[in-house]
Amino acid sequence: MRNWAGLPLLLLTLCSGSCGSEAELVLPGQHAKTAPQQATSKPLPPGQAGPSQELLARLQGKKVQLIARRTDFQQTDGQRQWRLELHHAGMVLASWSAVSGTPSSQDLERRWSPGNGAPLPQGDYSLGTPEPWGKDIWITLAPRFDTSRSGLGIHHCNPGSGCLCLPDRSSLLALTAWMKEVDLKKLRVVN
Repeated sequence: MRNWAGLPLLLLTLCSGSCGSEAELVLPGQHAKTAPQQATSKPLPPGQAGPSQELLARLQGKKVQLIARRTDFQQTDGQRQWRLELHHAGMVLASWSAVSGTPSSQDLERRWSPGNGAPLPQGDYSLGTPEPWGKDIWITLAPRFDTSRSGLGIHHCNPGSGCLCLPDRSSLLALTAWMKEVDLKKLRVVN
């Protein structure tokens, strides 16, 4: 008779729904790990994909704000994650992931060092009209404060540069749709 106690044990974990199946090799003296729970996803803001007629009707004549902020999340390459958010009266209408600055320039001077790829400086910017830029869309950012930085904009790119870059083209298209429908003339970088 064979002694199976010293051989690895292959456990199959099956679940219902869309999670599929997984196999796990368990060595002698180890215990099988429980399957990680899937994170529940937060519902998207109502204007994430762009303005709906219902949302535009509720916002008619009301002010919306575009705000960009650096988050504490840093990718493994050193790139710092940003959030670009559209707000009305404390409600987030849309929230898009963004990056600004190259991974190696995250801690460089942001206001006075043109051409170094540093993230956008804190402050208010005038938004230009979205315009074609090759196969992309470009939205000029004109600082409303003293700086030697120039050539700044919002566009689709990844990894980042000194601009505000939306790695997902659908996010840029949604922002452009919002700009065409509401009086959005300013971006505020809060940190």
